[in-house]
Parts: sequence; structure tokens; C-alpha cells
Amino acid sequence: MQKHFLKFGKVFINVTCYPLILISNNSKLAAKYLPNKVDQSIKTLEIPNINNVLFQGIDIKKEKKFLIAENNNDISEESVLISEIIIEGWENHPEGRKLELAAYDSMSIKPGSIVDNRILNQDLNAIYASGWFSGVKIKSQDGPLGLRLIVDVVPNPILKKVELKPINSIVSDEYVDDIFKNYYGTTLNLKELQNKIEIIKERYEKAGYSLARISGPDRISENGVVRLKISEGIISDVKIRFPNSDGEFIIDGKPRKGKTKDWVIKRELKTQPGTIFNRKILEADIGRLYATSLFDDVKVSLGPDNFNPGQVIIFLDLSEQRTGSLTGGIGYSNGSGIFASIGLQETNALGRAWSTNLNLNFGEYSTTYNFSLSDPWIKGDKHKTSFRTNIFLSRDYPQEFKSENNGKLYAVDDQTPSSSDSFSSIVLEKTGGGFSFSRPLNGGDPFKVAKWRVLAGMNFKKVKMIDGDGNKKPYGDRTPTTTKNNISDIICIGFTPNDGSCPEENILVSVIASTSRNNLNNSINPTAGNKFNFGTEQFVSMGKNSPTFNRMRASYSFFIPTKIINLTKACKSNNANSEDCPQAIGFQFKAGTILGELPPYEAFCMGGTSSVRGWGSCDLAVSRSFVEGTAEYRFPVWRMISGALFVDGGTDLGSQKAVPGKPGKLLQKSGSGFSLGGGVGVKTPIGPLRLDVASKDLSGDWRYTLGVGWKF
Repeated sequence: MQKHFLKFGKVFINVTCYPLILISNNSKLAAKYLPNKVDQSIKTLEIPNINNVLFQGIDIKKEKKFLIAENNNDISEESVLISEIIIEGWENHPEGRKLELAAYDSMSIKPGSIVDNRILNQDLNAIYASGWFSGVKIKSQDGPLGLRLIVDVVPNPILKKVELKPINSIVSDEYVDDIFKNYYGTTLNLKELQNKIEIIKERYEKAGYSLARISGPDRISENGVVRLKISEGIISDVKIRFPNSDGEFIIDGKPRKGKTKDWVIKRELKTQPGTIFNRKILEADIGRLYATSLFDDVKVSLGPDNFNPGQVIIFLDLSEQRTGSLTGGIGYSNGSGIFASIGLQETNALGRAWSTNLNLNFGEYSTTYNFSLSDPWIKGDKHKTSFRTNIFLSRDYPQEFKSENNGKLYAVDDQTPSSSDSFSSIVLEKTGGGFSFSRPLNGGDPFKVAKWRVLAGMNFKKVKMIDGDGNKKPYGDRTPTTTKNNISDIICIGFTPNDGSCPEENILVSVIASTSRNNLNNSINPTAGNKFNFGTEQFVSMGKNSPTFNRMRASYSFFIPTKIINLTKACKSNNANSEDCPQAIGFQFKAGTILGELPPYEAFCMGGTSSVRGWGSCDLAVSRSFVEGTAEYRFPVWRMISGALFVDGGTDLGSQKAVPGKPGKLLQKSGSGFSLGGGVGVKTPIGPLRLDVASKDLSGDWRYTLGVGWKF
């Protein structure tokens, strides 16, 4: 008792004006665990030991006739003077002294305070709300100096370990131990425990596990081990529904079926039955479903599984879009001139997401018939391998044998000049097909975003050298009607065997292989990152008229974000990011070479929209090897309009003379050059519709080109 007189002395100077402190119970613990009403006439106020009912609510024992200062009457409306406060129950606890002070500091009642039952009840709740105790009792007792309050507390044990149940939860034991490591070896505080539980909940929420629920322990063992129950939100099933325009899933008592097969949909889902629901993973799944271009709307809803309490069912409501299309149009290109096209496409053939295309192009310099079929993901392949095959028939006026300023080569049937020869254009009739397999290097995880991709396949084609009327003419001559001895100007258009003959047709069979690494931040309008491509095509001889050679090419591009020309409001802001203000300086380098028995029409063409833009298609060089480079600055101008400034350069490395027949030299193609220019683009879903103007060296000769998408 003496030690409590010391406390009395410390607060004595405040006795006459000590305020009544109202303890708010609006914290989560108080709101959850403390009672709302207490009988105002009690002799003993008690919060019992709750080891076995923690987090389940507390009852306060009620007894009538609270006697203070030997008054046997009901004095629930009276206030009485407290002369002494004694804290009991902490003596055998390792941190007992700290707990005694914690209980005392939680109380508004001090020696000398005038209190009533309402204030007494508030202090009872406040002691418990401190979080240090699992049981609290307050009794009144007469003392030599007046009414004495005896507060009997049951301290929480020393915290030794916090465990999760089940043990194979997403959050590891190491993570939990790291959260509680500073509290192990100290008295368990229920408020602090609740705060740490909130941290674990936040960890689940940030990771996307938004259905995870953590409940407190059923009991706290006397050895200080706390076990938290975690319900992480297991998915019991994923159900696919195809509602009609009225939102109905059931037609004539049966589920409405869609065109797309279920396995095509489910292979895009990382969210599977038996896994834990994750909001971020589900959002990525929805993005992949939209990326298939099979659906115009995807809705997700969750429902409880009545047969598996605590588990959920995911419902995917899919609205399929029309996947068949008929297209047509007219246009212009350097290779084909003015052309008209018609196409028939189906992107979900047989409900398997196969894409079939039939394209017919009729151009001034080219006519092509092509049928292709592609499977974006071979069924059952965890590497997400795709397959593509096509067959084609085409008639082209090859650009290798033309020059804008220096004429062209004409088709002739032999090397003997004759006045009867006509000015017939060289035409290549090609018939063939091919197939290829492509896959990302995802390590067998189809949902992994893989930067590297590989491709392998074969191509087959038969090439006939004819004129515009379909007559077989394997030679080319600059001056077909000249009878003078111009044998040096007559070349074999196709492959020349070792016997010096010039076959009227060639058979080309090749094996292709390529690899690429894409680290761009945006595939349509990149502003950062880099991209690398390398490919080789090995042609193998299938007879006398079939050449053997290898073609290799490589390219590397990279982008540097920048802010130089700031025309838009977003670009003028100091906080603009690459999405708001897509500005960048891009660089691209390309190189290629051919080894072996090269037909002239398979040589590299330099010049054009994808090469050095100041020259027409194939008008800079017809080469066996080449190197090209481009630097381009791109910047937004206004809303959907963007601009570009660029410089292109390229050289044939002197390899035009190494092409059989030397068509580039005959047509006096320069072999190297550079372009300065600029362009304007209008944003479209497939890339900018771009108009470029470029110079030919510094000659003042400008060239205008129209295309879709950036050059690189």
C-alpha cells in the first residue's frame, strides 16, 4: 500500500482540479471488443480472462448495489471521492512493473478524484483497450483514508512467436517474423497485434490478393504463441458464359454457346480453379482476352461456392465480336505503283482462333494472289508456339532492273541483239509457299513476358522469267532493238549455272531461322528501349536450275527519351512523362550480306520508304552487301498529329559489282547516299499514317512518300 501513496503524492497537487477524462472507445479494438452499456449500480466491475474468447466480444459481469463508503442505498447518481488505487495481478509477470504503470496510466481516475459509475466503467474499458491485458476487474473497498479501488488485471503473456494457418500461405513465415521481430520477447499487446495484422493485410492487397482475410486467434496460448487464420480466397471454378444482347445466358433451358471453344479462352487465363484469387493476374488475363481480337466485351463477376465455404466462383461473361471481314481498297506504293486490293479474312476459324486470309492485289507493277493460315498458339503447347503457312502466285515487275533516271532493262529471249526485239518489261512469275514456327523464349511459362523470340521454317518457290505478255524471256537488255554488238549490256535475269546457261525458270528452296529481342516500351510508338533482329535464309540446290546461297541480315534500334520541341500542353508541363509527351530520338542500324550463287532478283534493294528515303524503291543500289543507318527525332505536334525530323544514310560497300550481271552498275545506281527530311504523322490504331519528304543527298531533289507506321 505504501508504494501507492507515492503515486498519490505525485498527483496530489492536481486533485482539486483534475478533470474527468472520457476514454473514447472508437478504435477498432474497442469498437469490436468492449460493451456498450453497463448497469450503473454494480459492486464489482469485471472484464474476465478472455484467453479463450479473444476477438469474440466481452461481457461485463453485473451485480446490483454498488456500495461506496458504507452506504447501503442505491447511489448510482452519486459521485464519491477515491482515496487510493491499487493495481494487482502483475506481480508474477516478467514485465509486471511496466504493466502496472500501463494500467494506472490508462485510468482517468486518480487518488482524490470524484467519480461515479460512468467514469468507473470508462476506466475499466480504457485499461482493456490499452491492449496489455486479457482480463480486468475493478472492486471497491474501504480503506483508512477513504474508498479504495482495487484493479485486478490479467496480463497478456510474453510474445514468442506468430504463426500463420495454413502454413503454406502466400506470406512466408520469414516475412511475419520480420514484422514482429522487435516485439518477440515482450508482452503481447493486442492493439499492436492488430496493427501488424493490418500490415500483413496491406501486403496481400498490394500483391493483388484482394479477397484475403485474416482473423485473430481463437486463443492465445500461455507460452506466447499466436496463430493467425488466413483465408486467401481460393478459386473453386471459372465459368464461361456467352450472354446474348438481352444479357441472357440460358436459352431453352440450356447454356448459350459461343463460337469460340472453351479451351481457347481458358489457355489465356492464368486464373485457374484451385489457385488463389489475384486481382492483378485477373486483369492481365482480361487484357490477353482482348488482345486475341475475338471479344468486344469481357465482364467479370464473383460468386460464393455454396459447396466449398470460403471459396469463390469466377464468372466470365464474353461478348464475341464479328471475326469475318471483307475488305477492299486502292492505293499506291513504290513497288506496286497504283494498286487495288480485295481481301477476305476470318480470325476465328472453327472457333480455334485460327486466322485465314485470302488477298488479291492488282497493281501497276505487281499482281499477287495469296492465301495464308496461322495458328497463334498451337493447342496444348506450354511454350506458346505459333504456326503460319501460305501459298501464293504473283507476277512482279522487279525494281532491281529499273532506274528512275537511267531507264531499265527489257526482257529478251537470248543474247543476240535483233531489231525484232520489243521493249517488253521484265516480269517474274512466282509460285510457291512456305511455313514457319515461332515461339517466345518463355521457359515453358506461356504467361511470362519474354523479350526473346525465335522463328524457324521453310520456303519453296518457282520463279519464271517472262515478259508482260507471258513469253519466256530469261535475259535483260538495256537497248533491245539495237543491232550493234552490245553483248555486255545483256544479262541473265535469273540464276546462272556453272555451264554458263540461263534457265527460263529457277527452283528456290530455303530454310529460314531468325531471332529477335524486343525491349521497347511501346511496340507502336516507342520512346525508350531497344530492339534487335538477326535472320538467315539458307537456299539449297534442288537441281541444275536451283542455286545455293545464304542471305543474312541484322538490325538494331534504340530510343532515347527527350524533350526538345514542346508544342503541346502536356510537353510544356515539367511533370510530363513519356506517355503524355511521347518524344524520343531513335537510332537504327541495318546490315546484310549474301554468300553463294546469287540470282540478281534476290539481291538487296537499297532506297525507298524502309531504306534511304530520298531515293525510290531499289533506286540507290542493287547489292550483295549493305549497311544503313537512320537517326530520327519524333515529337507530338497537336492532339493526334506528330512530327519527325530524320537523316538516313546507306552504302553498298562496293558490292554492286559482285551481283551477277551487275544490274545496278548497268543502270548507273550510285550505291551510296544520304537523305535529310521530315514528316508528319496522324495517329491511327495500327500506327501513324505518315507523310515524309526527303532529299537526295543535298541535290535539292526532294521525294515524297506515304506510309503507315514509323520506319522503325
